[in-house]
Amino acid sequence: MRSAEILSIGRGDPSFASTFSTSLLDPEQRTPASLVGPHGKGADKRYNVYRNNVTVSLIEALAAIFPATQRITGPDFFRAMARFHIRETPPTSPLLFEYGHDFPAFIDAYEYAQSMPWLGDVARLERAWLDAYHAADCPVISADDLARVAPDELPDLRFHVHPATRILSSGFPAVTIFAANRGSEPVGRIERIAPEDALITRPDLEVVVRLLQPGGAAFLICLADGGTFAAAAAAALTVNPAFDLAGMVAEMIEAGVFTEIYLGNSNDENA
Repeated sequence: MRSAEILSIGRGDPSFASTFSTSLLDPEQRTPASLVGPHGKGADKRYNVYRNNVTVSLIEALAAIFPATQRITGPDFFRAMARFHIRETPPTSPLLFEYGHDFPAFIDAYEYAQSMPWLGDVARLERAWLDAYHAADCPVISADDLARVAPDELPDLRFHVHPATRILSSGFPAVTIFAANRGSEPVGRIERIAPEDALITRPDLEVVVRLLQPGGAAFLICLADGGTFAAAAAAALTVNPAFDLAGMVAEMIEAGVFTEIYLGNSNDENA
């Protein structure tokens, strides 16, 4: 089949593209009436082949974005789940790597995934990994940059976030599950079932997913939202009275979380 033979039909109808694409991802809908094959023949078979190819391509795109999720569920379960998601939420961008932002929320609500309540958060980590990978490059602050800040100014210090930085809080050991299923090695039993927070960054060319100490997500989210260093420390200590502030600062510098430091309100662009 040559898809150009189909796509050329109905080109003069402004509603044709909408009808064509809507029916394309819903097998319950009939072939658009304005769609005909060569010599005026019916196009049902041609359209169904095209419809199947599009669906398979989108399933494969989701499998490439969420490899750990697919490994956990198995290919058959994943493909069935992905097929339902594609029908419910078709892509809006021609760039396939941008597809799947709604997939974790779909997994949360998917009836047959309810026995794996952590699966949606694993998928969120995978989506964040890809977003970090495609984020813009930007220079990051160093330990020397922080060392030049006067001690009495440190509480009022604010930070600009690197475009690749992502922070995820999960009520489950999502980081551990994610790490165990991103490769091909056998997965052992996860002994510690506890909430985990993740920091996703790309300090150089490689995306890094880090397990944060308790309170780390609260600390970084406060800074990312424009809060001061003092406010972020207070937020972290509220979550974890034993929060290691010095260790967190060293980790965020190593991870390349921030690109700029400055004093003043959150709208101040001066370092």
